[in-house]
Amino acid sequence: MVEHWFGVCTDIQDIVEARETLARSREVLEAQVQARTAELREANAMLLAEVADRQQAEEALHQAQKMEAIGQLTGGVAHDFNNLLTAITGNLELLQRRLAAGNQDVDRYVDGAMASARRAASLTQRLLAFSRRQALAPKATDLGRLAADMEELIRRSLGEGVVVEFAAEEGLWPTWCDPNQVENALLNLTINARDAMPNGGRLTIEARNVALIPGGAHDLPAGDYVMLAASDTGAGMTPEVMARAFDPFFTTKPIGQGTGLGLSQLYGFAKQSGGQAMIESEPGKGATVRLYLPRHRGLVEPVEAAAEPVASRPAASGRDEIVLVVEDEALVRILVVQTLEEAGYRVVETCDAPEALARLDSLPRLDLLVTDVGLPGMNGRQLAELVRQARPGTPVLFMTGYAHNAAVGGEDLEPGMSLIDKPFAIDALAARVDAILKG
Repeated sequence: MVEHWFGVCTDIQDIVEARETLARSREVLEAQVQARTAELREANAMLLAEVADRQQAEEALHQAQKMEAIGQLTGGVAHDFNNLLTAITGNLELLQRRLAAGNQDVDRYVDGAMASARRAASLTQRLLAFSRRQALAPKATDLGRLAADMEELIRRSLGEGVVVEFAAEEGLWPTWCDPNQVENALLNLTINARDAMPNGGRLTIEARNVALIPGGAHDLPAGDYVMLAASDTGAGMTPEVMARAFDPFFTTKPIGQGTGLGLSQLYGFAKQSGGQAMIESEPGKGATVRLYLPRHRGLVEPVEAAAEPVASRPAASGRDEIVLVVEDEALVRILVVQTLEEAGYRVVETCDAPEALARLDSLPRLDLLVTDVGLPGMNGRQLAELVRQARPGTPVLFMTGYAHNAAVGGEDLEPGMSLIDKPFAIDALAARVDAILKG
């Protein structure tokens, strides 16, 4: 019996010792877990700090690159516009001196100022194309036929040392784009190819249908596109140059031989048209620029003959139509008002939409509203809607120098509304107003 109880006590002691050992092991394990958790927390904190530092460094780098691009853009714009303004103001000063001296032989100074002004207008159009804010005039276009129609011009631009080849796929799909912008793009690519092949070479212009699949390298939605490509056998580009080729004002040409806007204009036009532009090149192996434009499933309209420029301002109509002009820029408003008054219209001028609406009630009738789009406060489009509510059917002519993705152009225009881009010739403005009022 004693032996039995002795054995029981021994078992109880073993159990107690085992529990104590287990408790000590648990304490040791918990201490190890806590230590490991602290290490993991420290490592996680270090990792988060490293990620934050890297993110901050990347943001700083992105900001620096953005500021560099802005600086390059503004510097290039300032350089080109300073040259143009120098030519404009210089010719006007000479014109003023000659007139003050009684010399009427001033045509060359007028021509010089006008030529510089037209170049400035062209530069702003290129900038708008790059920023994808240019007012486009899209229509169904056959890129193959367009390129073929430009063949003679392209050959003349390249000279005899460059062989030109055209290849258009049979059954080429039409695209919905601005054909004038495509022509400008092809001409820019031709000039770039000529400069890349000073000793001669070959330029191949190709147009074909492509069906892009999801997840491709084209950065475009899957679907049908028409690809227009220009390939030369010139010097080619390094990866560094190719990465910046679409940047505005970036050029490898000597000063005075290129603005650096040709490819950026092409890129902006492509993106605005729902497409893409891409470059493939290697040093010594030439370059290929590809323009992708979405397929249009409608019919291509017949090619229209180019309109003849307006030779002179339309004669005064003598019909005494009332035109309401709304323009916040005083110099532009004076120009528009004088032009329309000389054409025989009764002009009522205002500087903003509220004043125009206030004057509207006092008018016996309104034959035409001519308004800037970018008015302060209520914009020109909103003004036009209110005017047409009060005077249904009133024709509207929008003036704009900054069309946000053609917001008032193309399919967004209601019947009876039209658009004229700034800067415009006064003859063109008078002709447009005359055509609108004649129906």
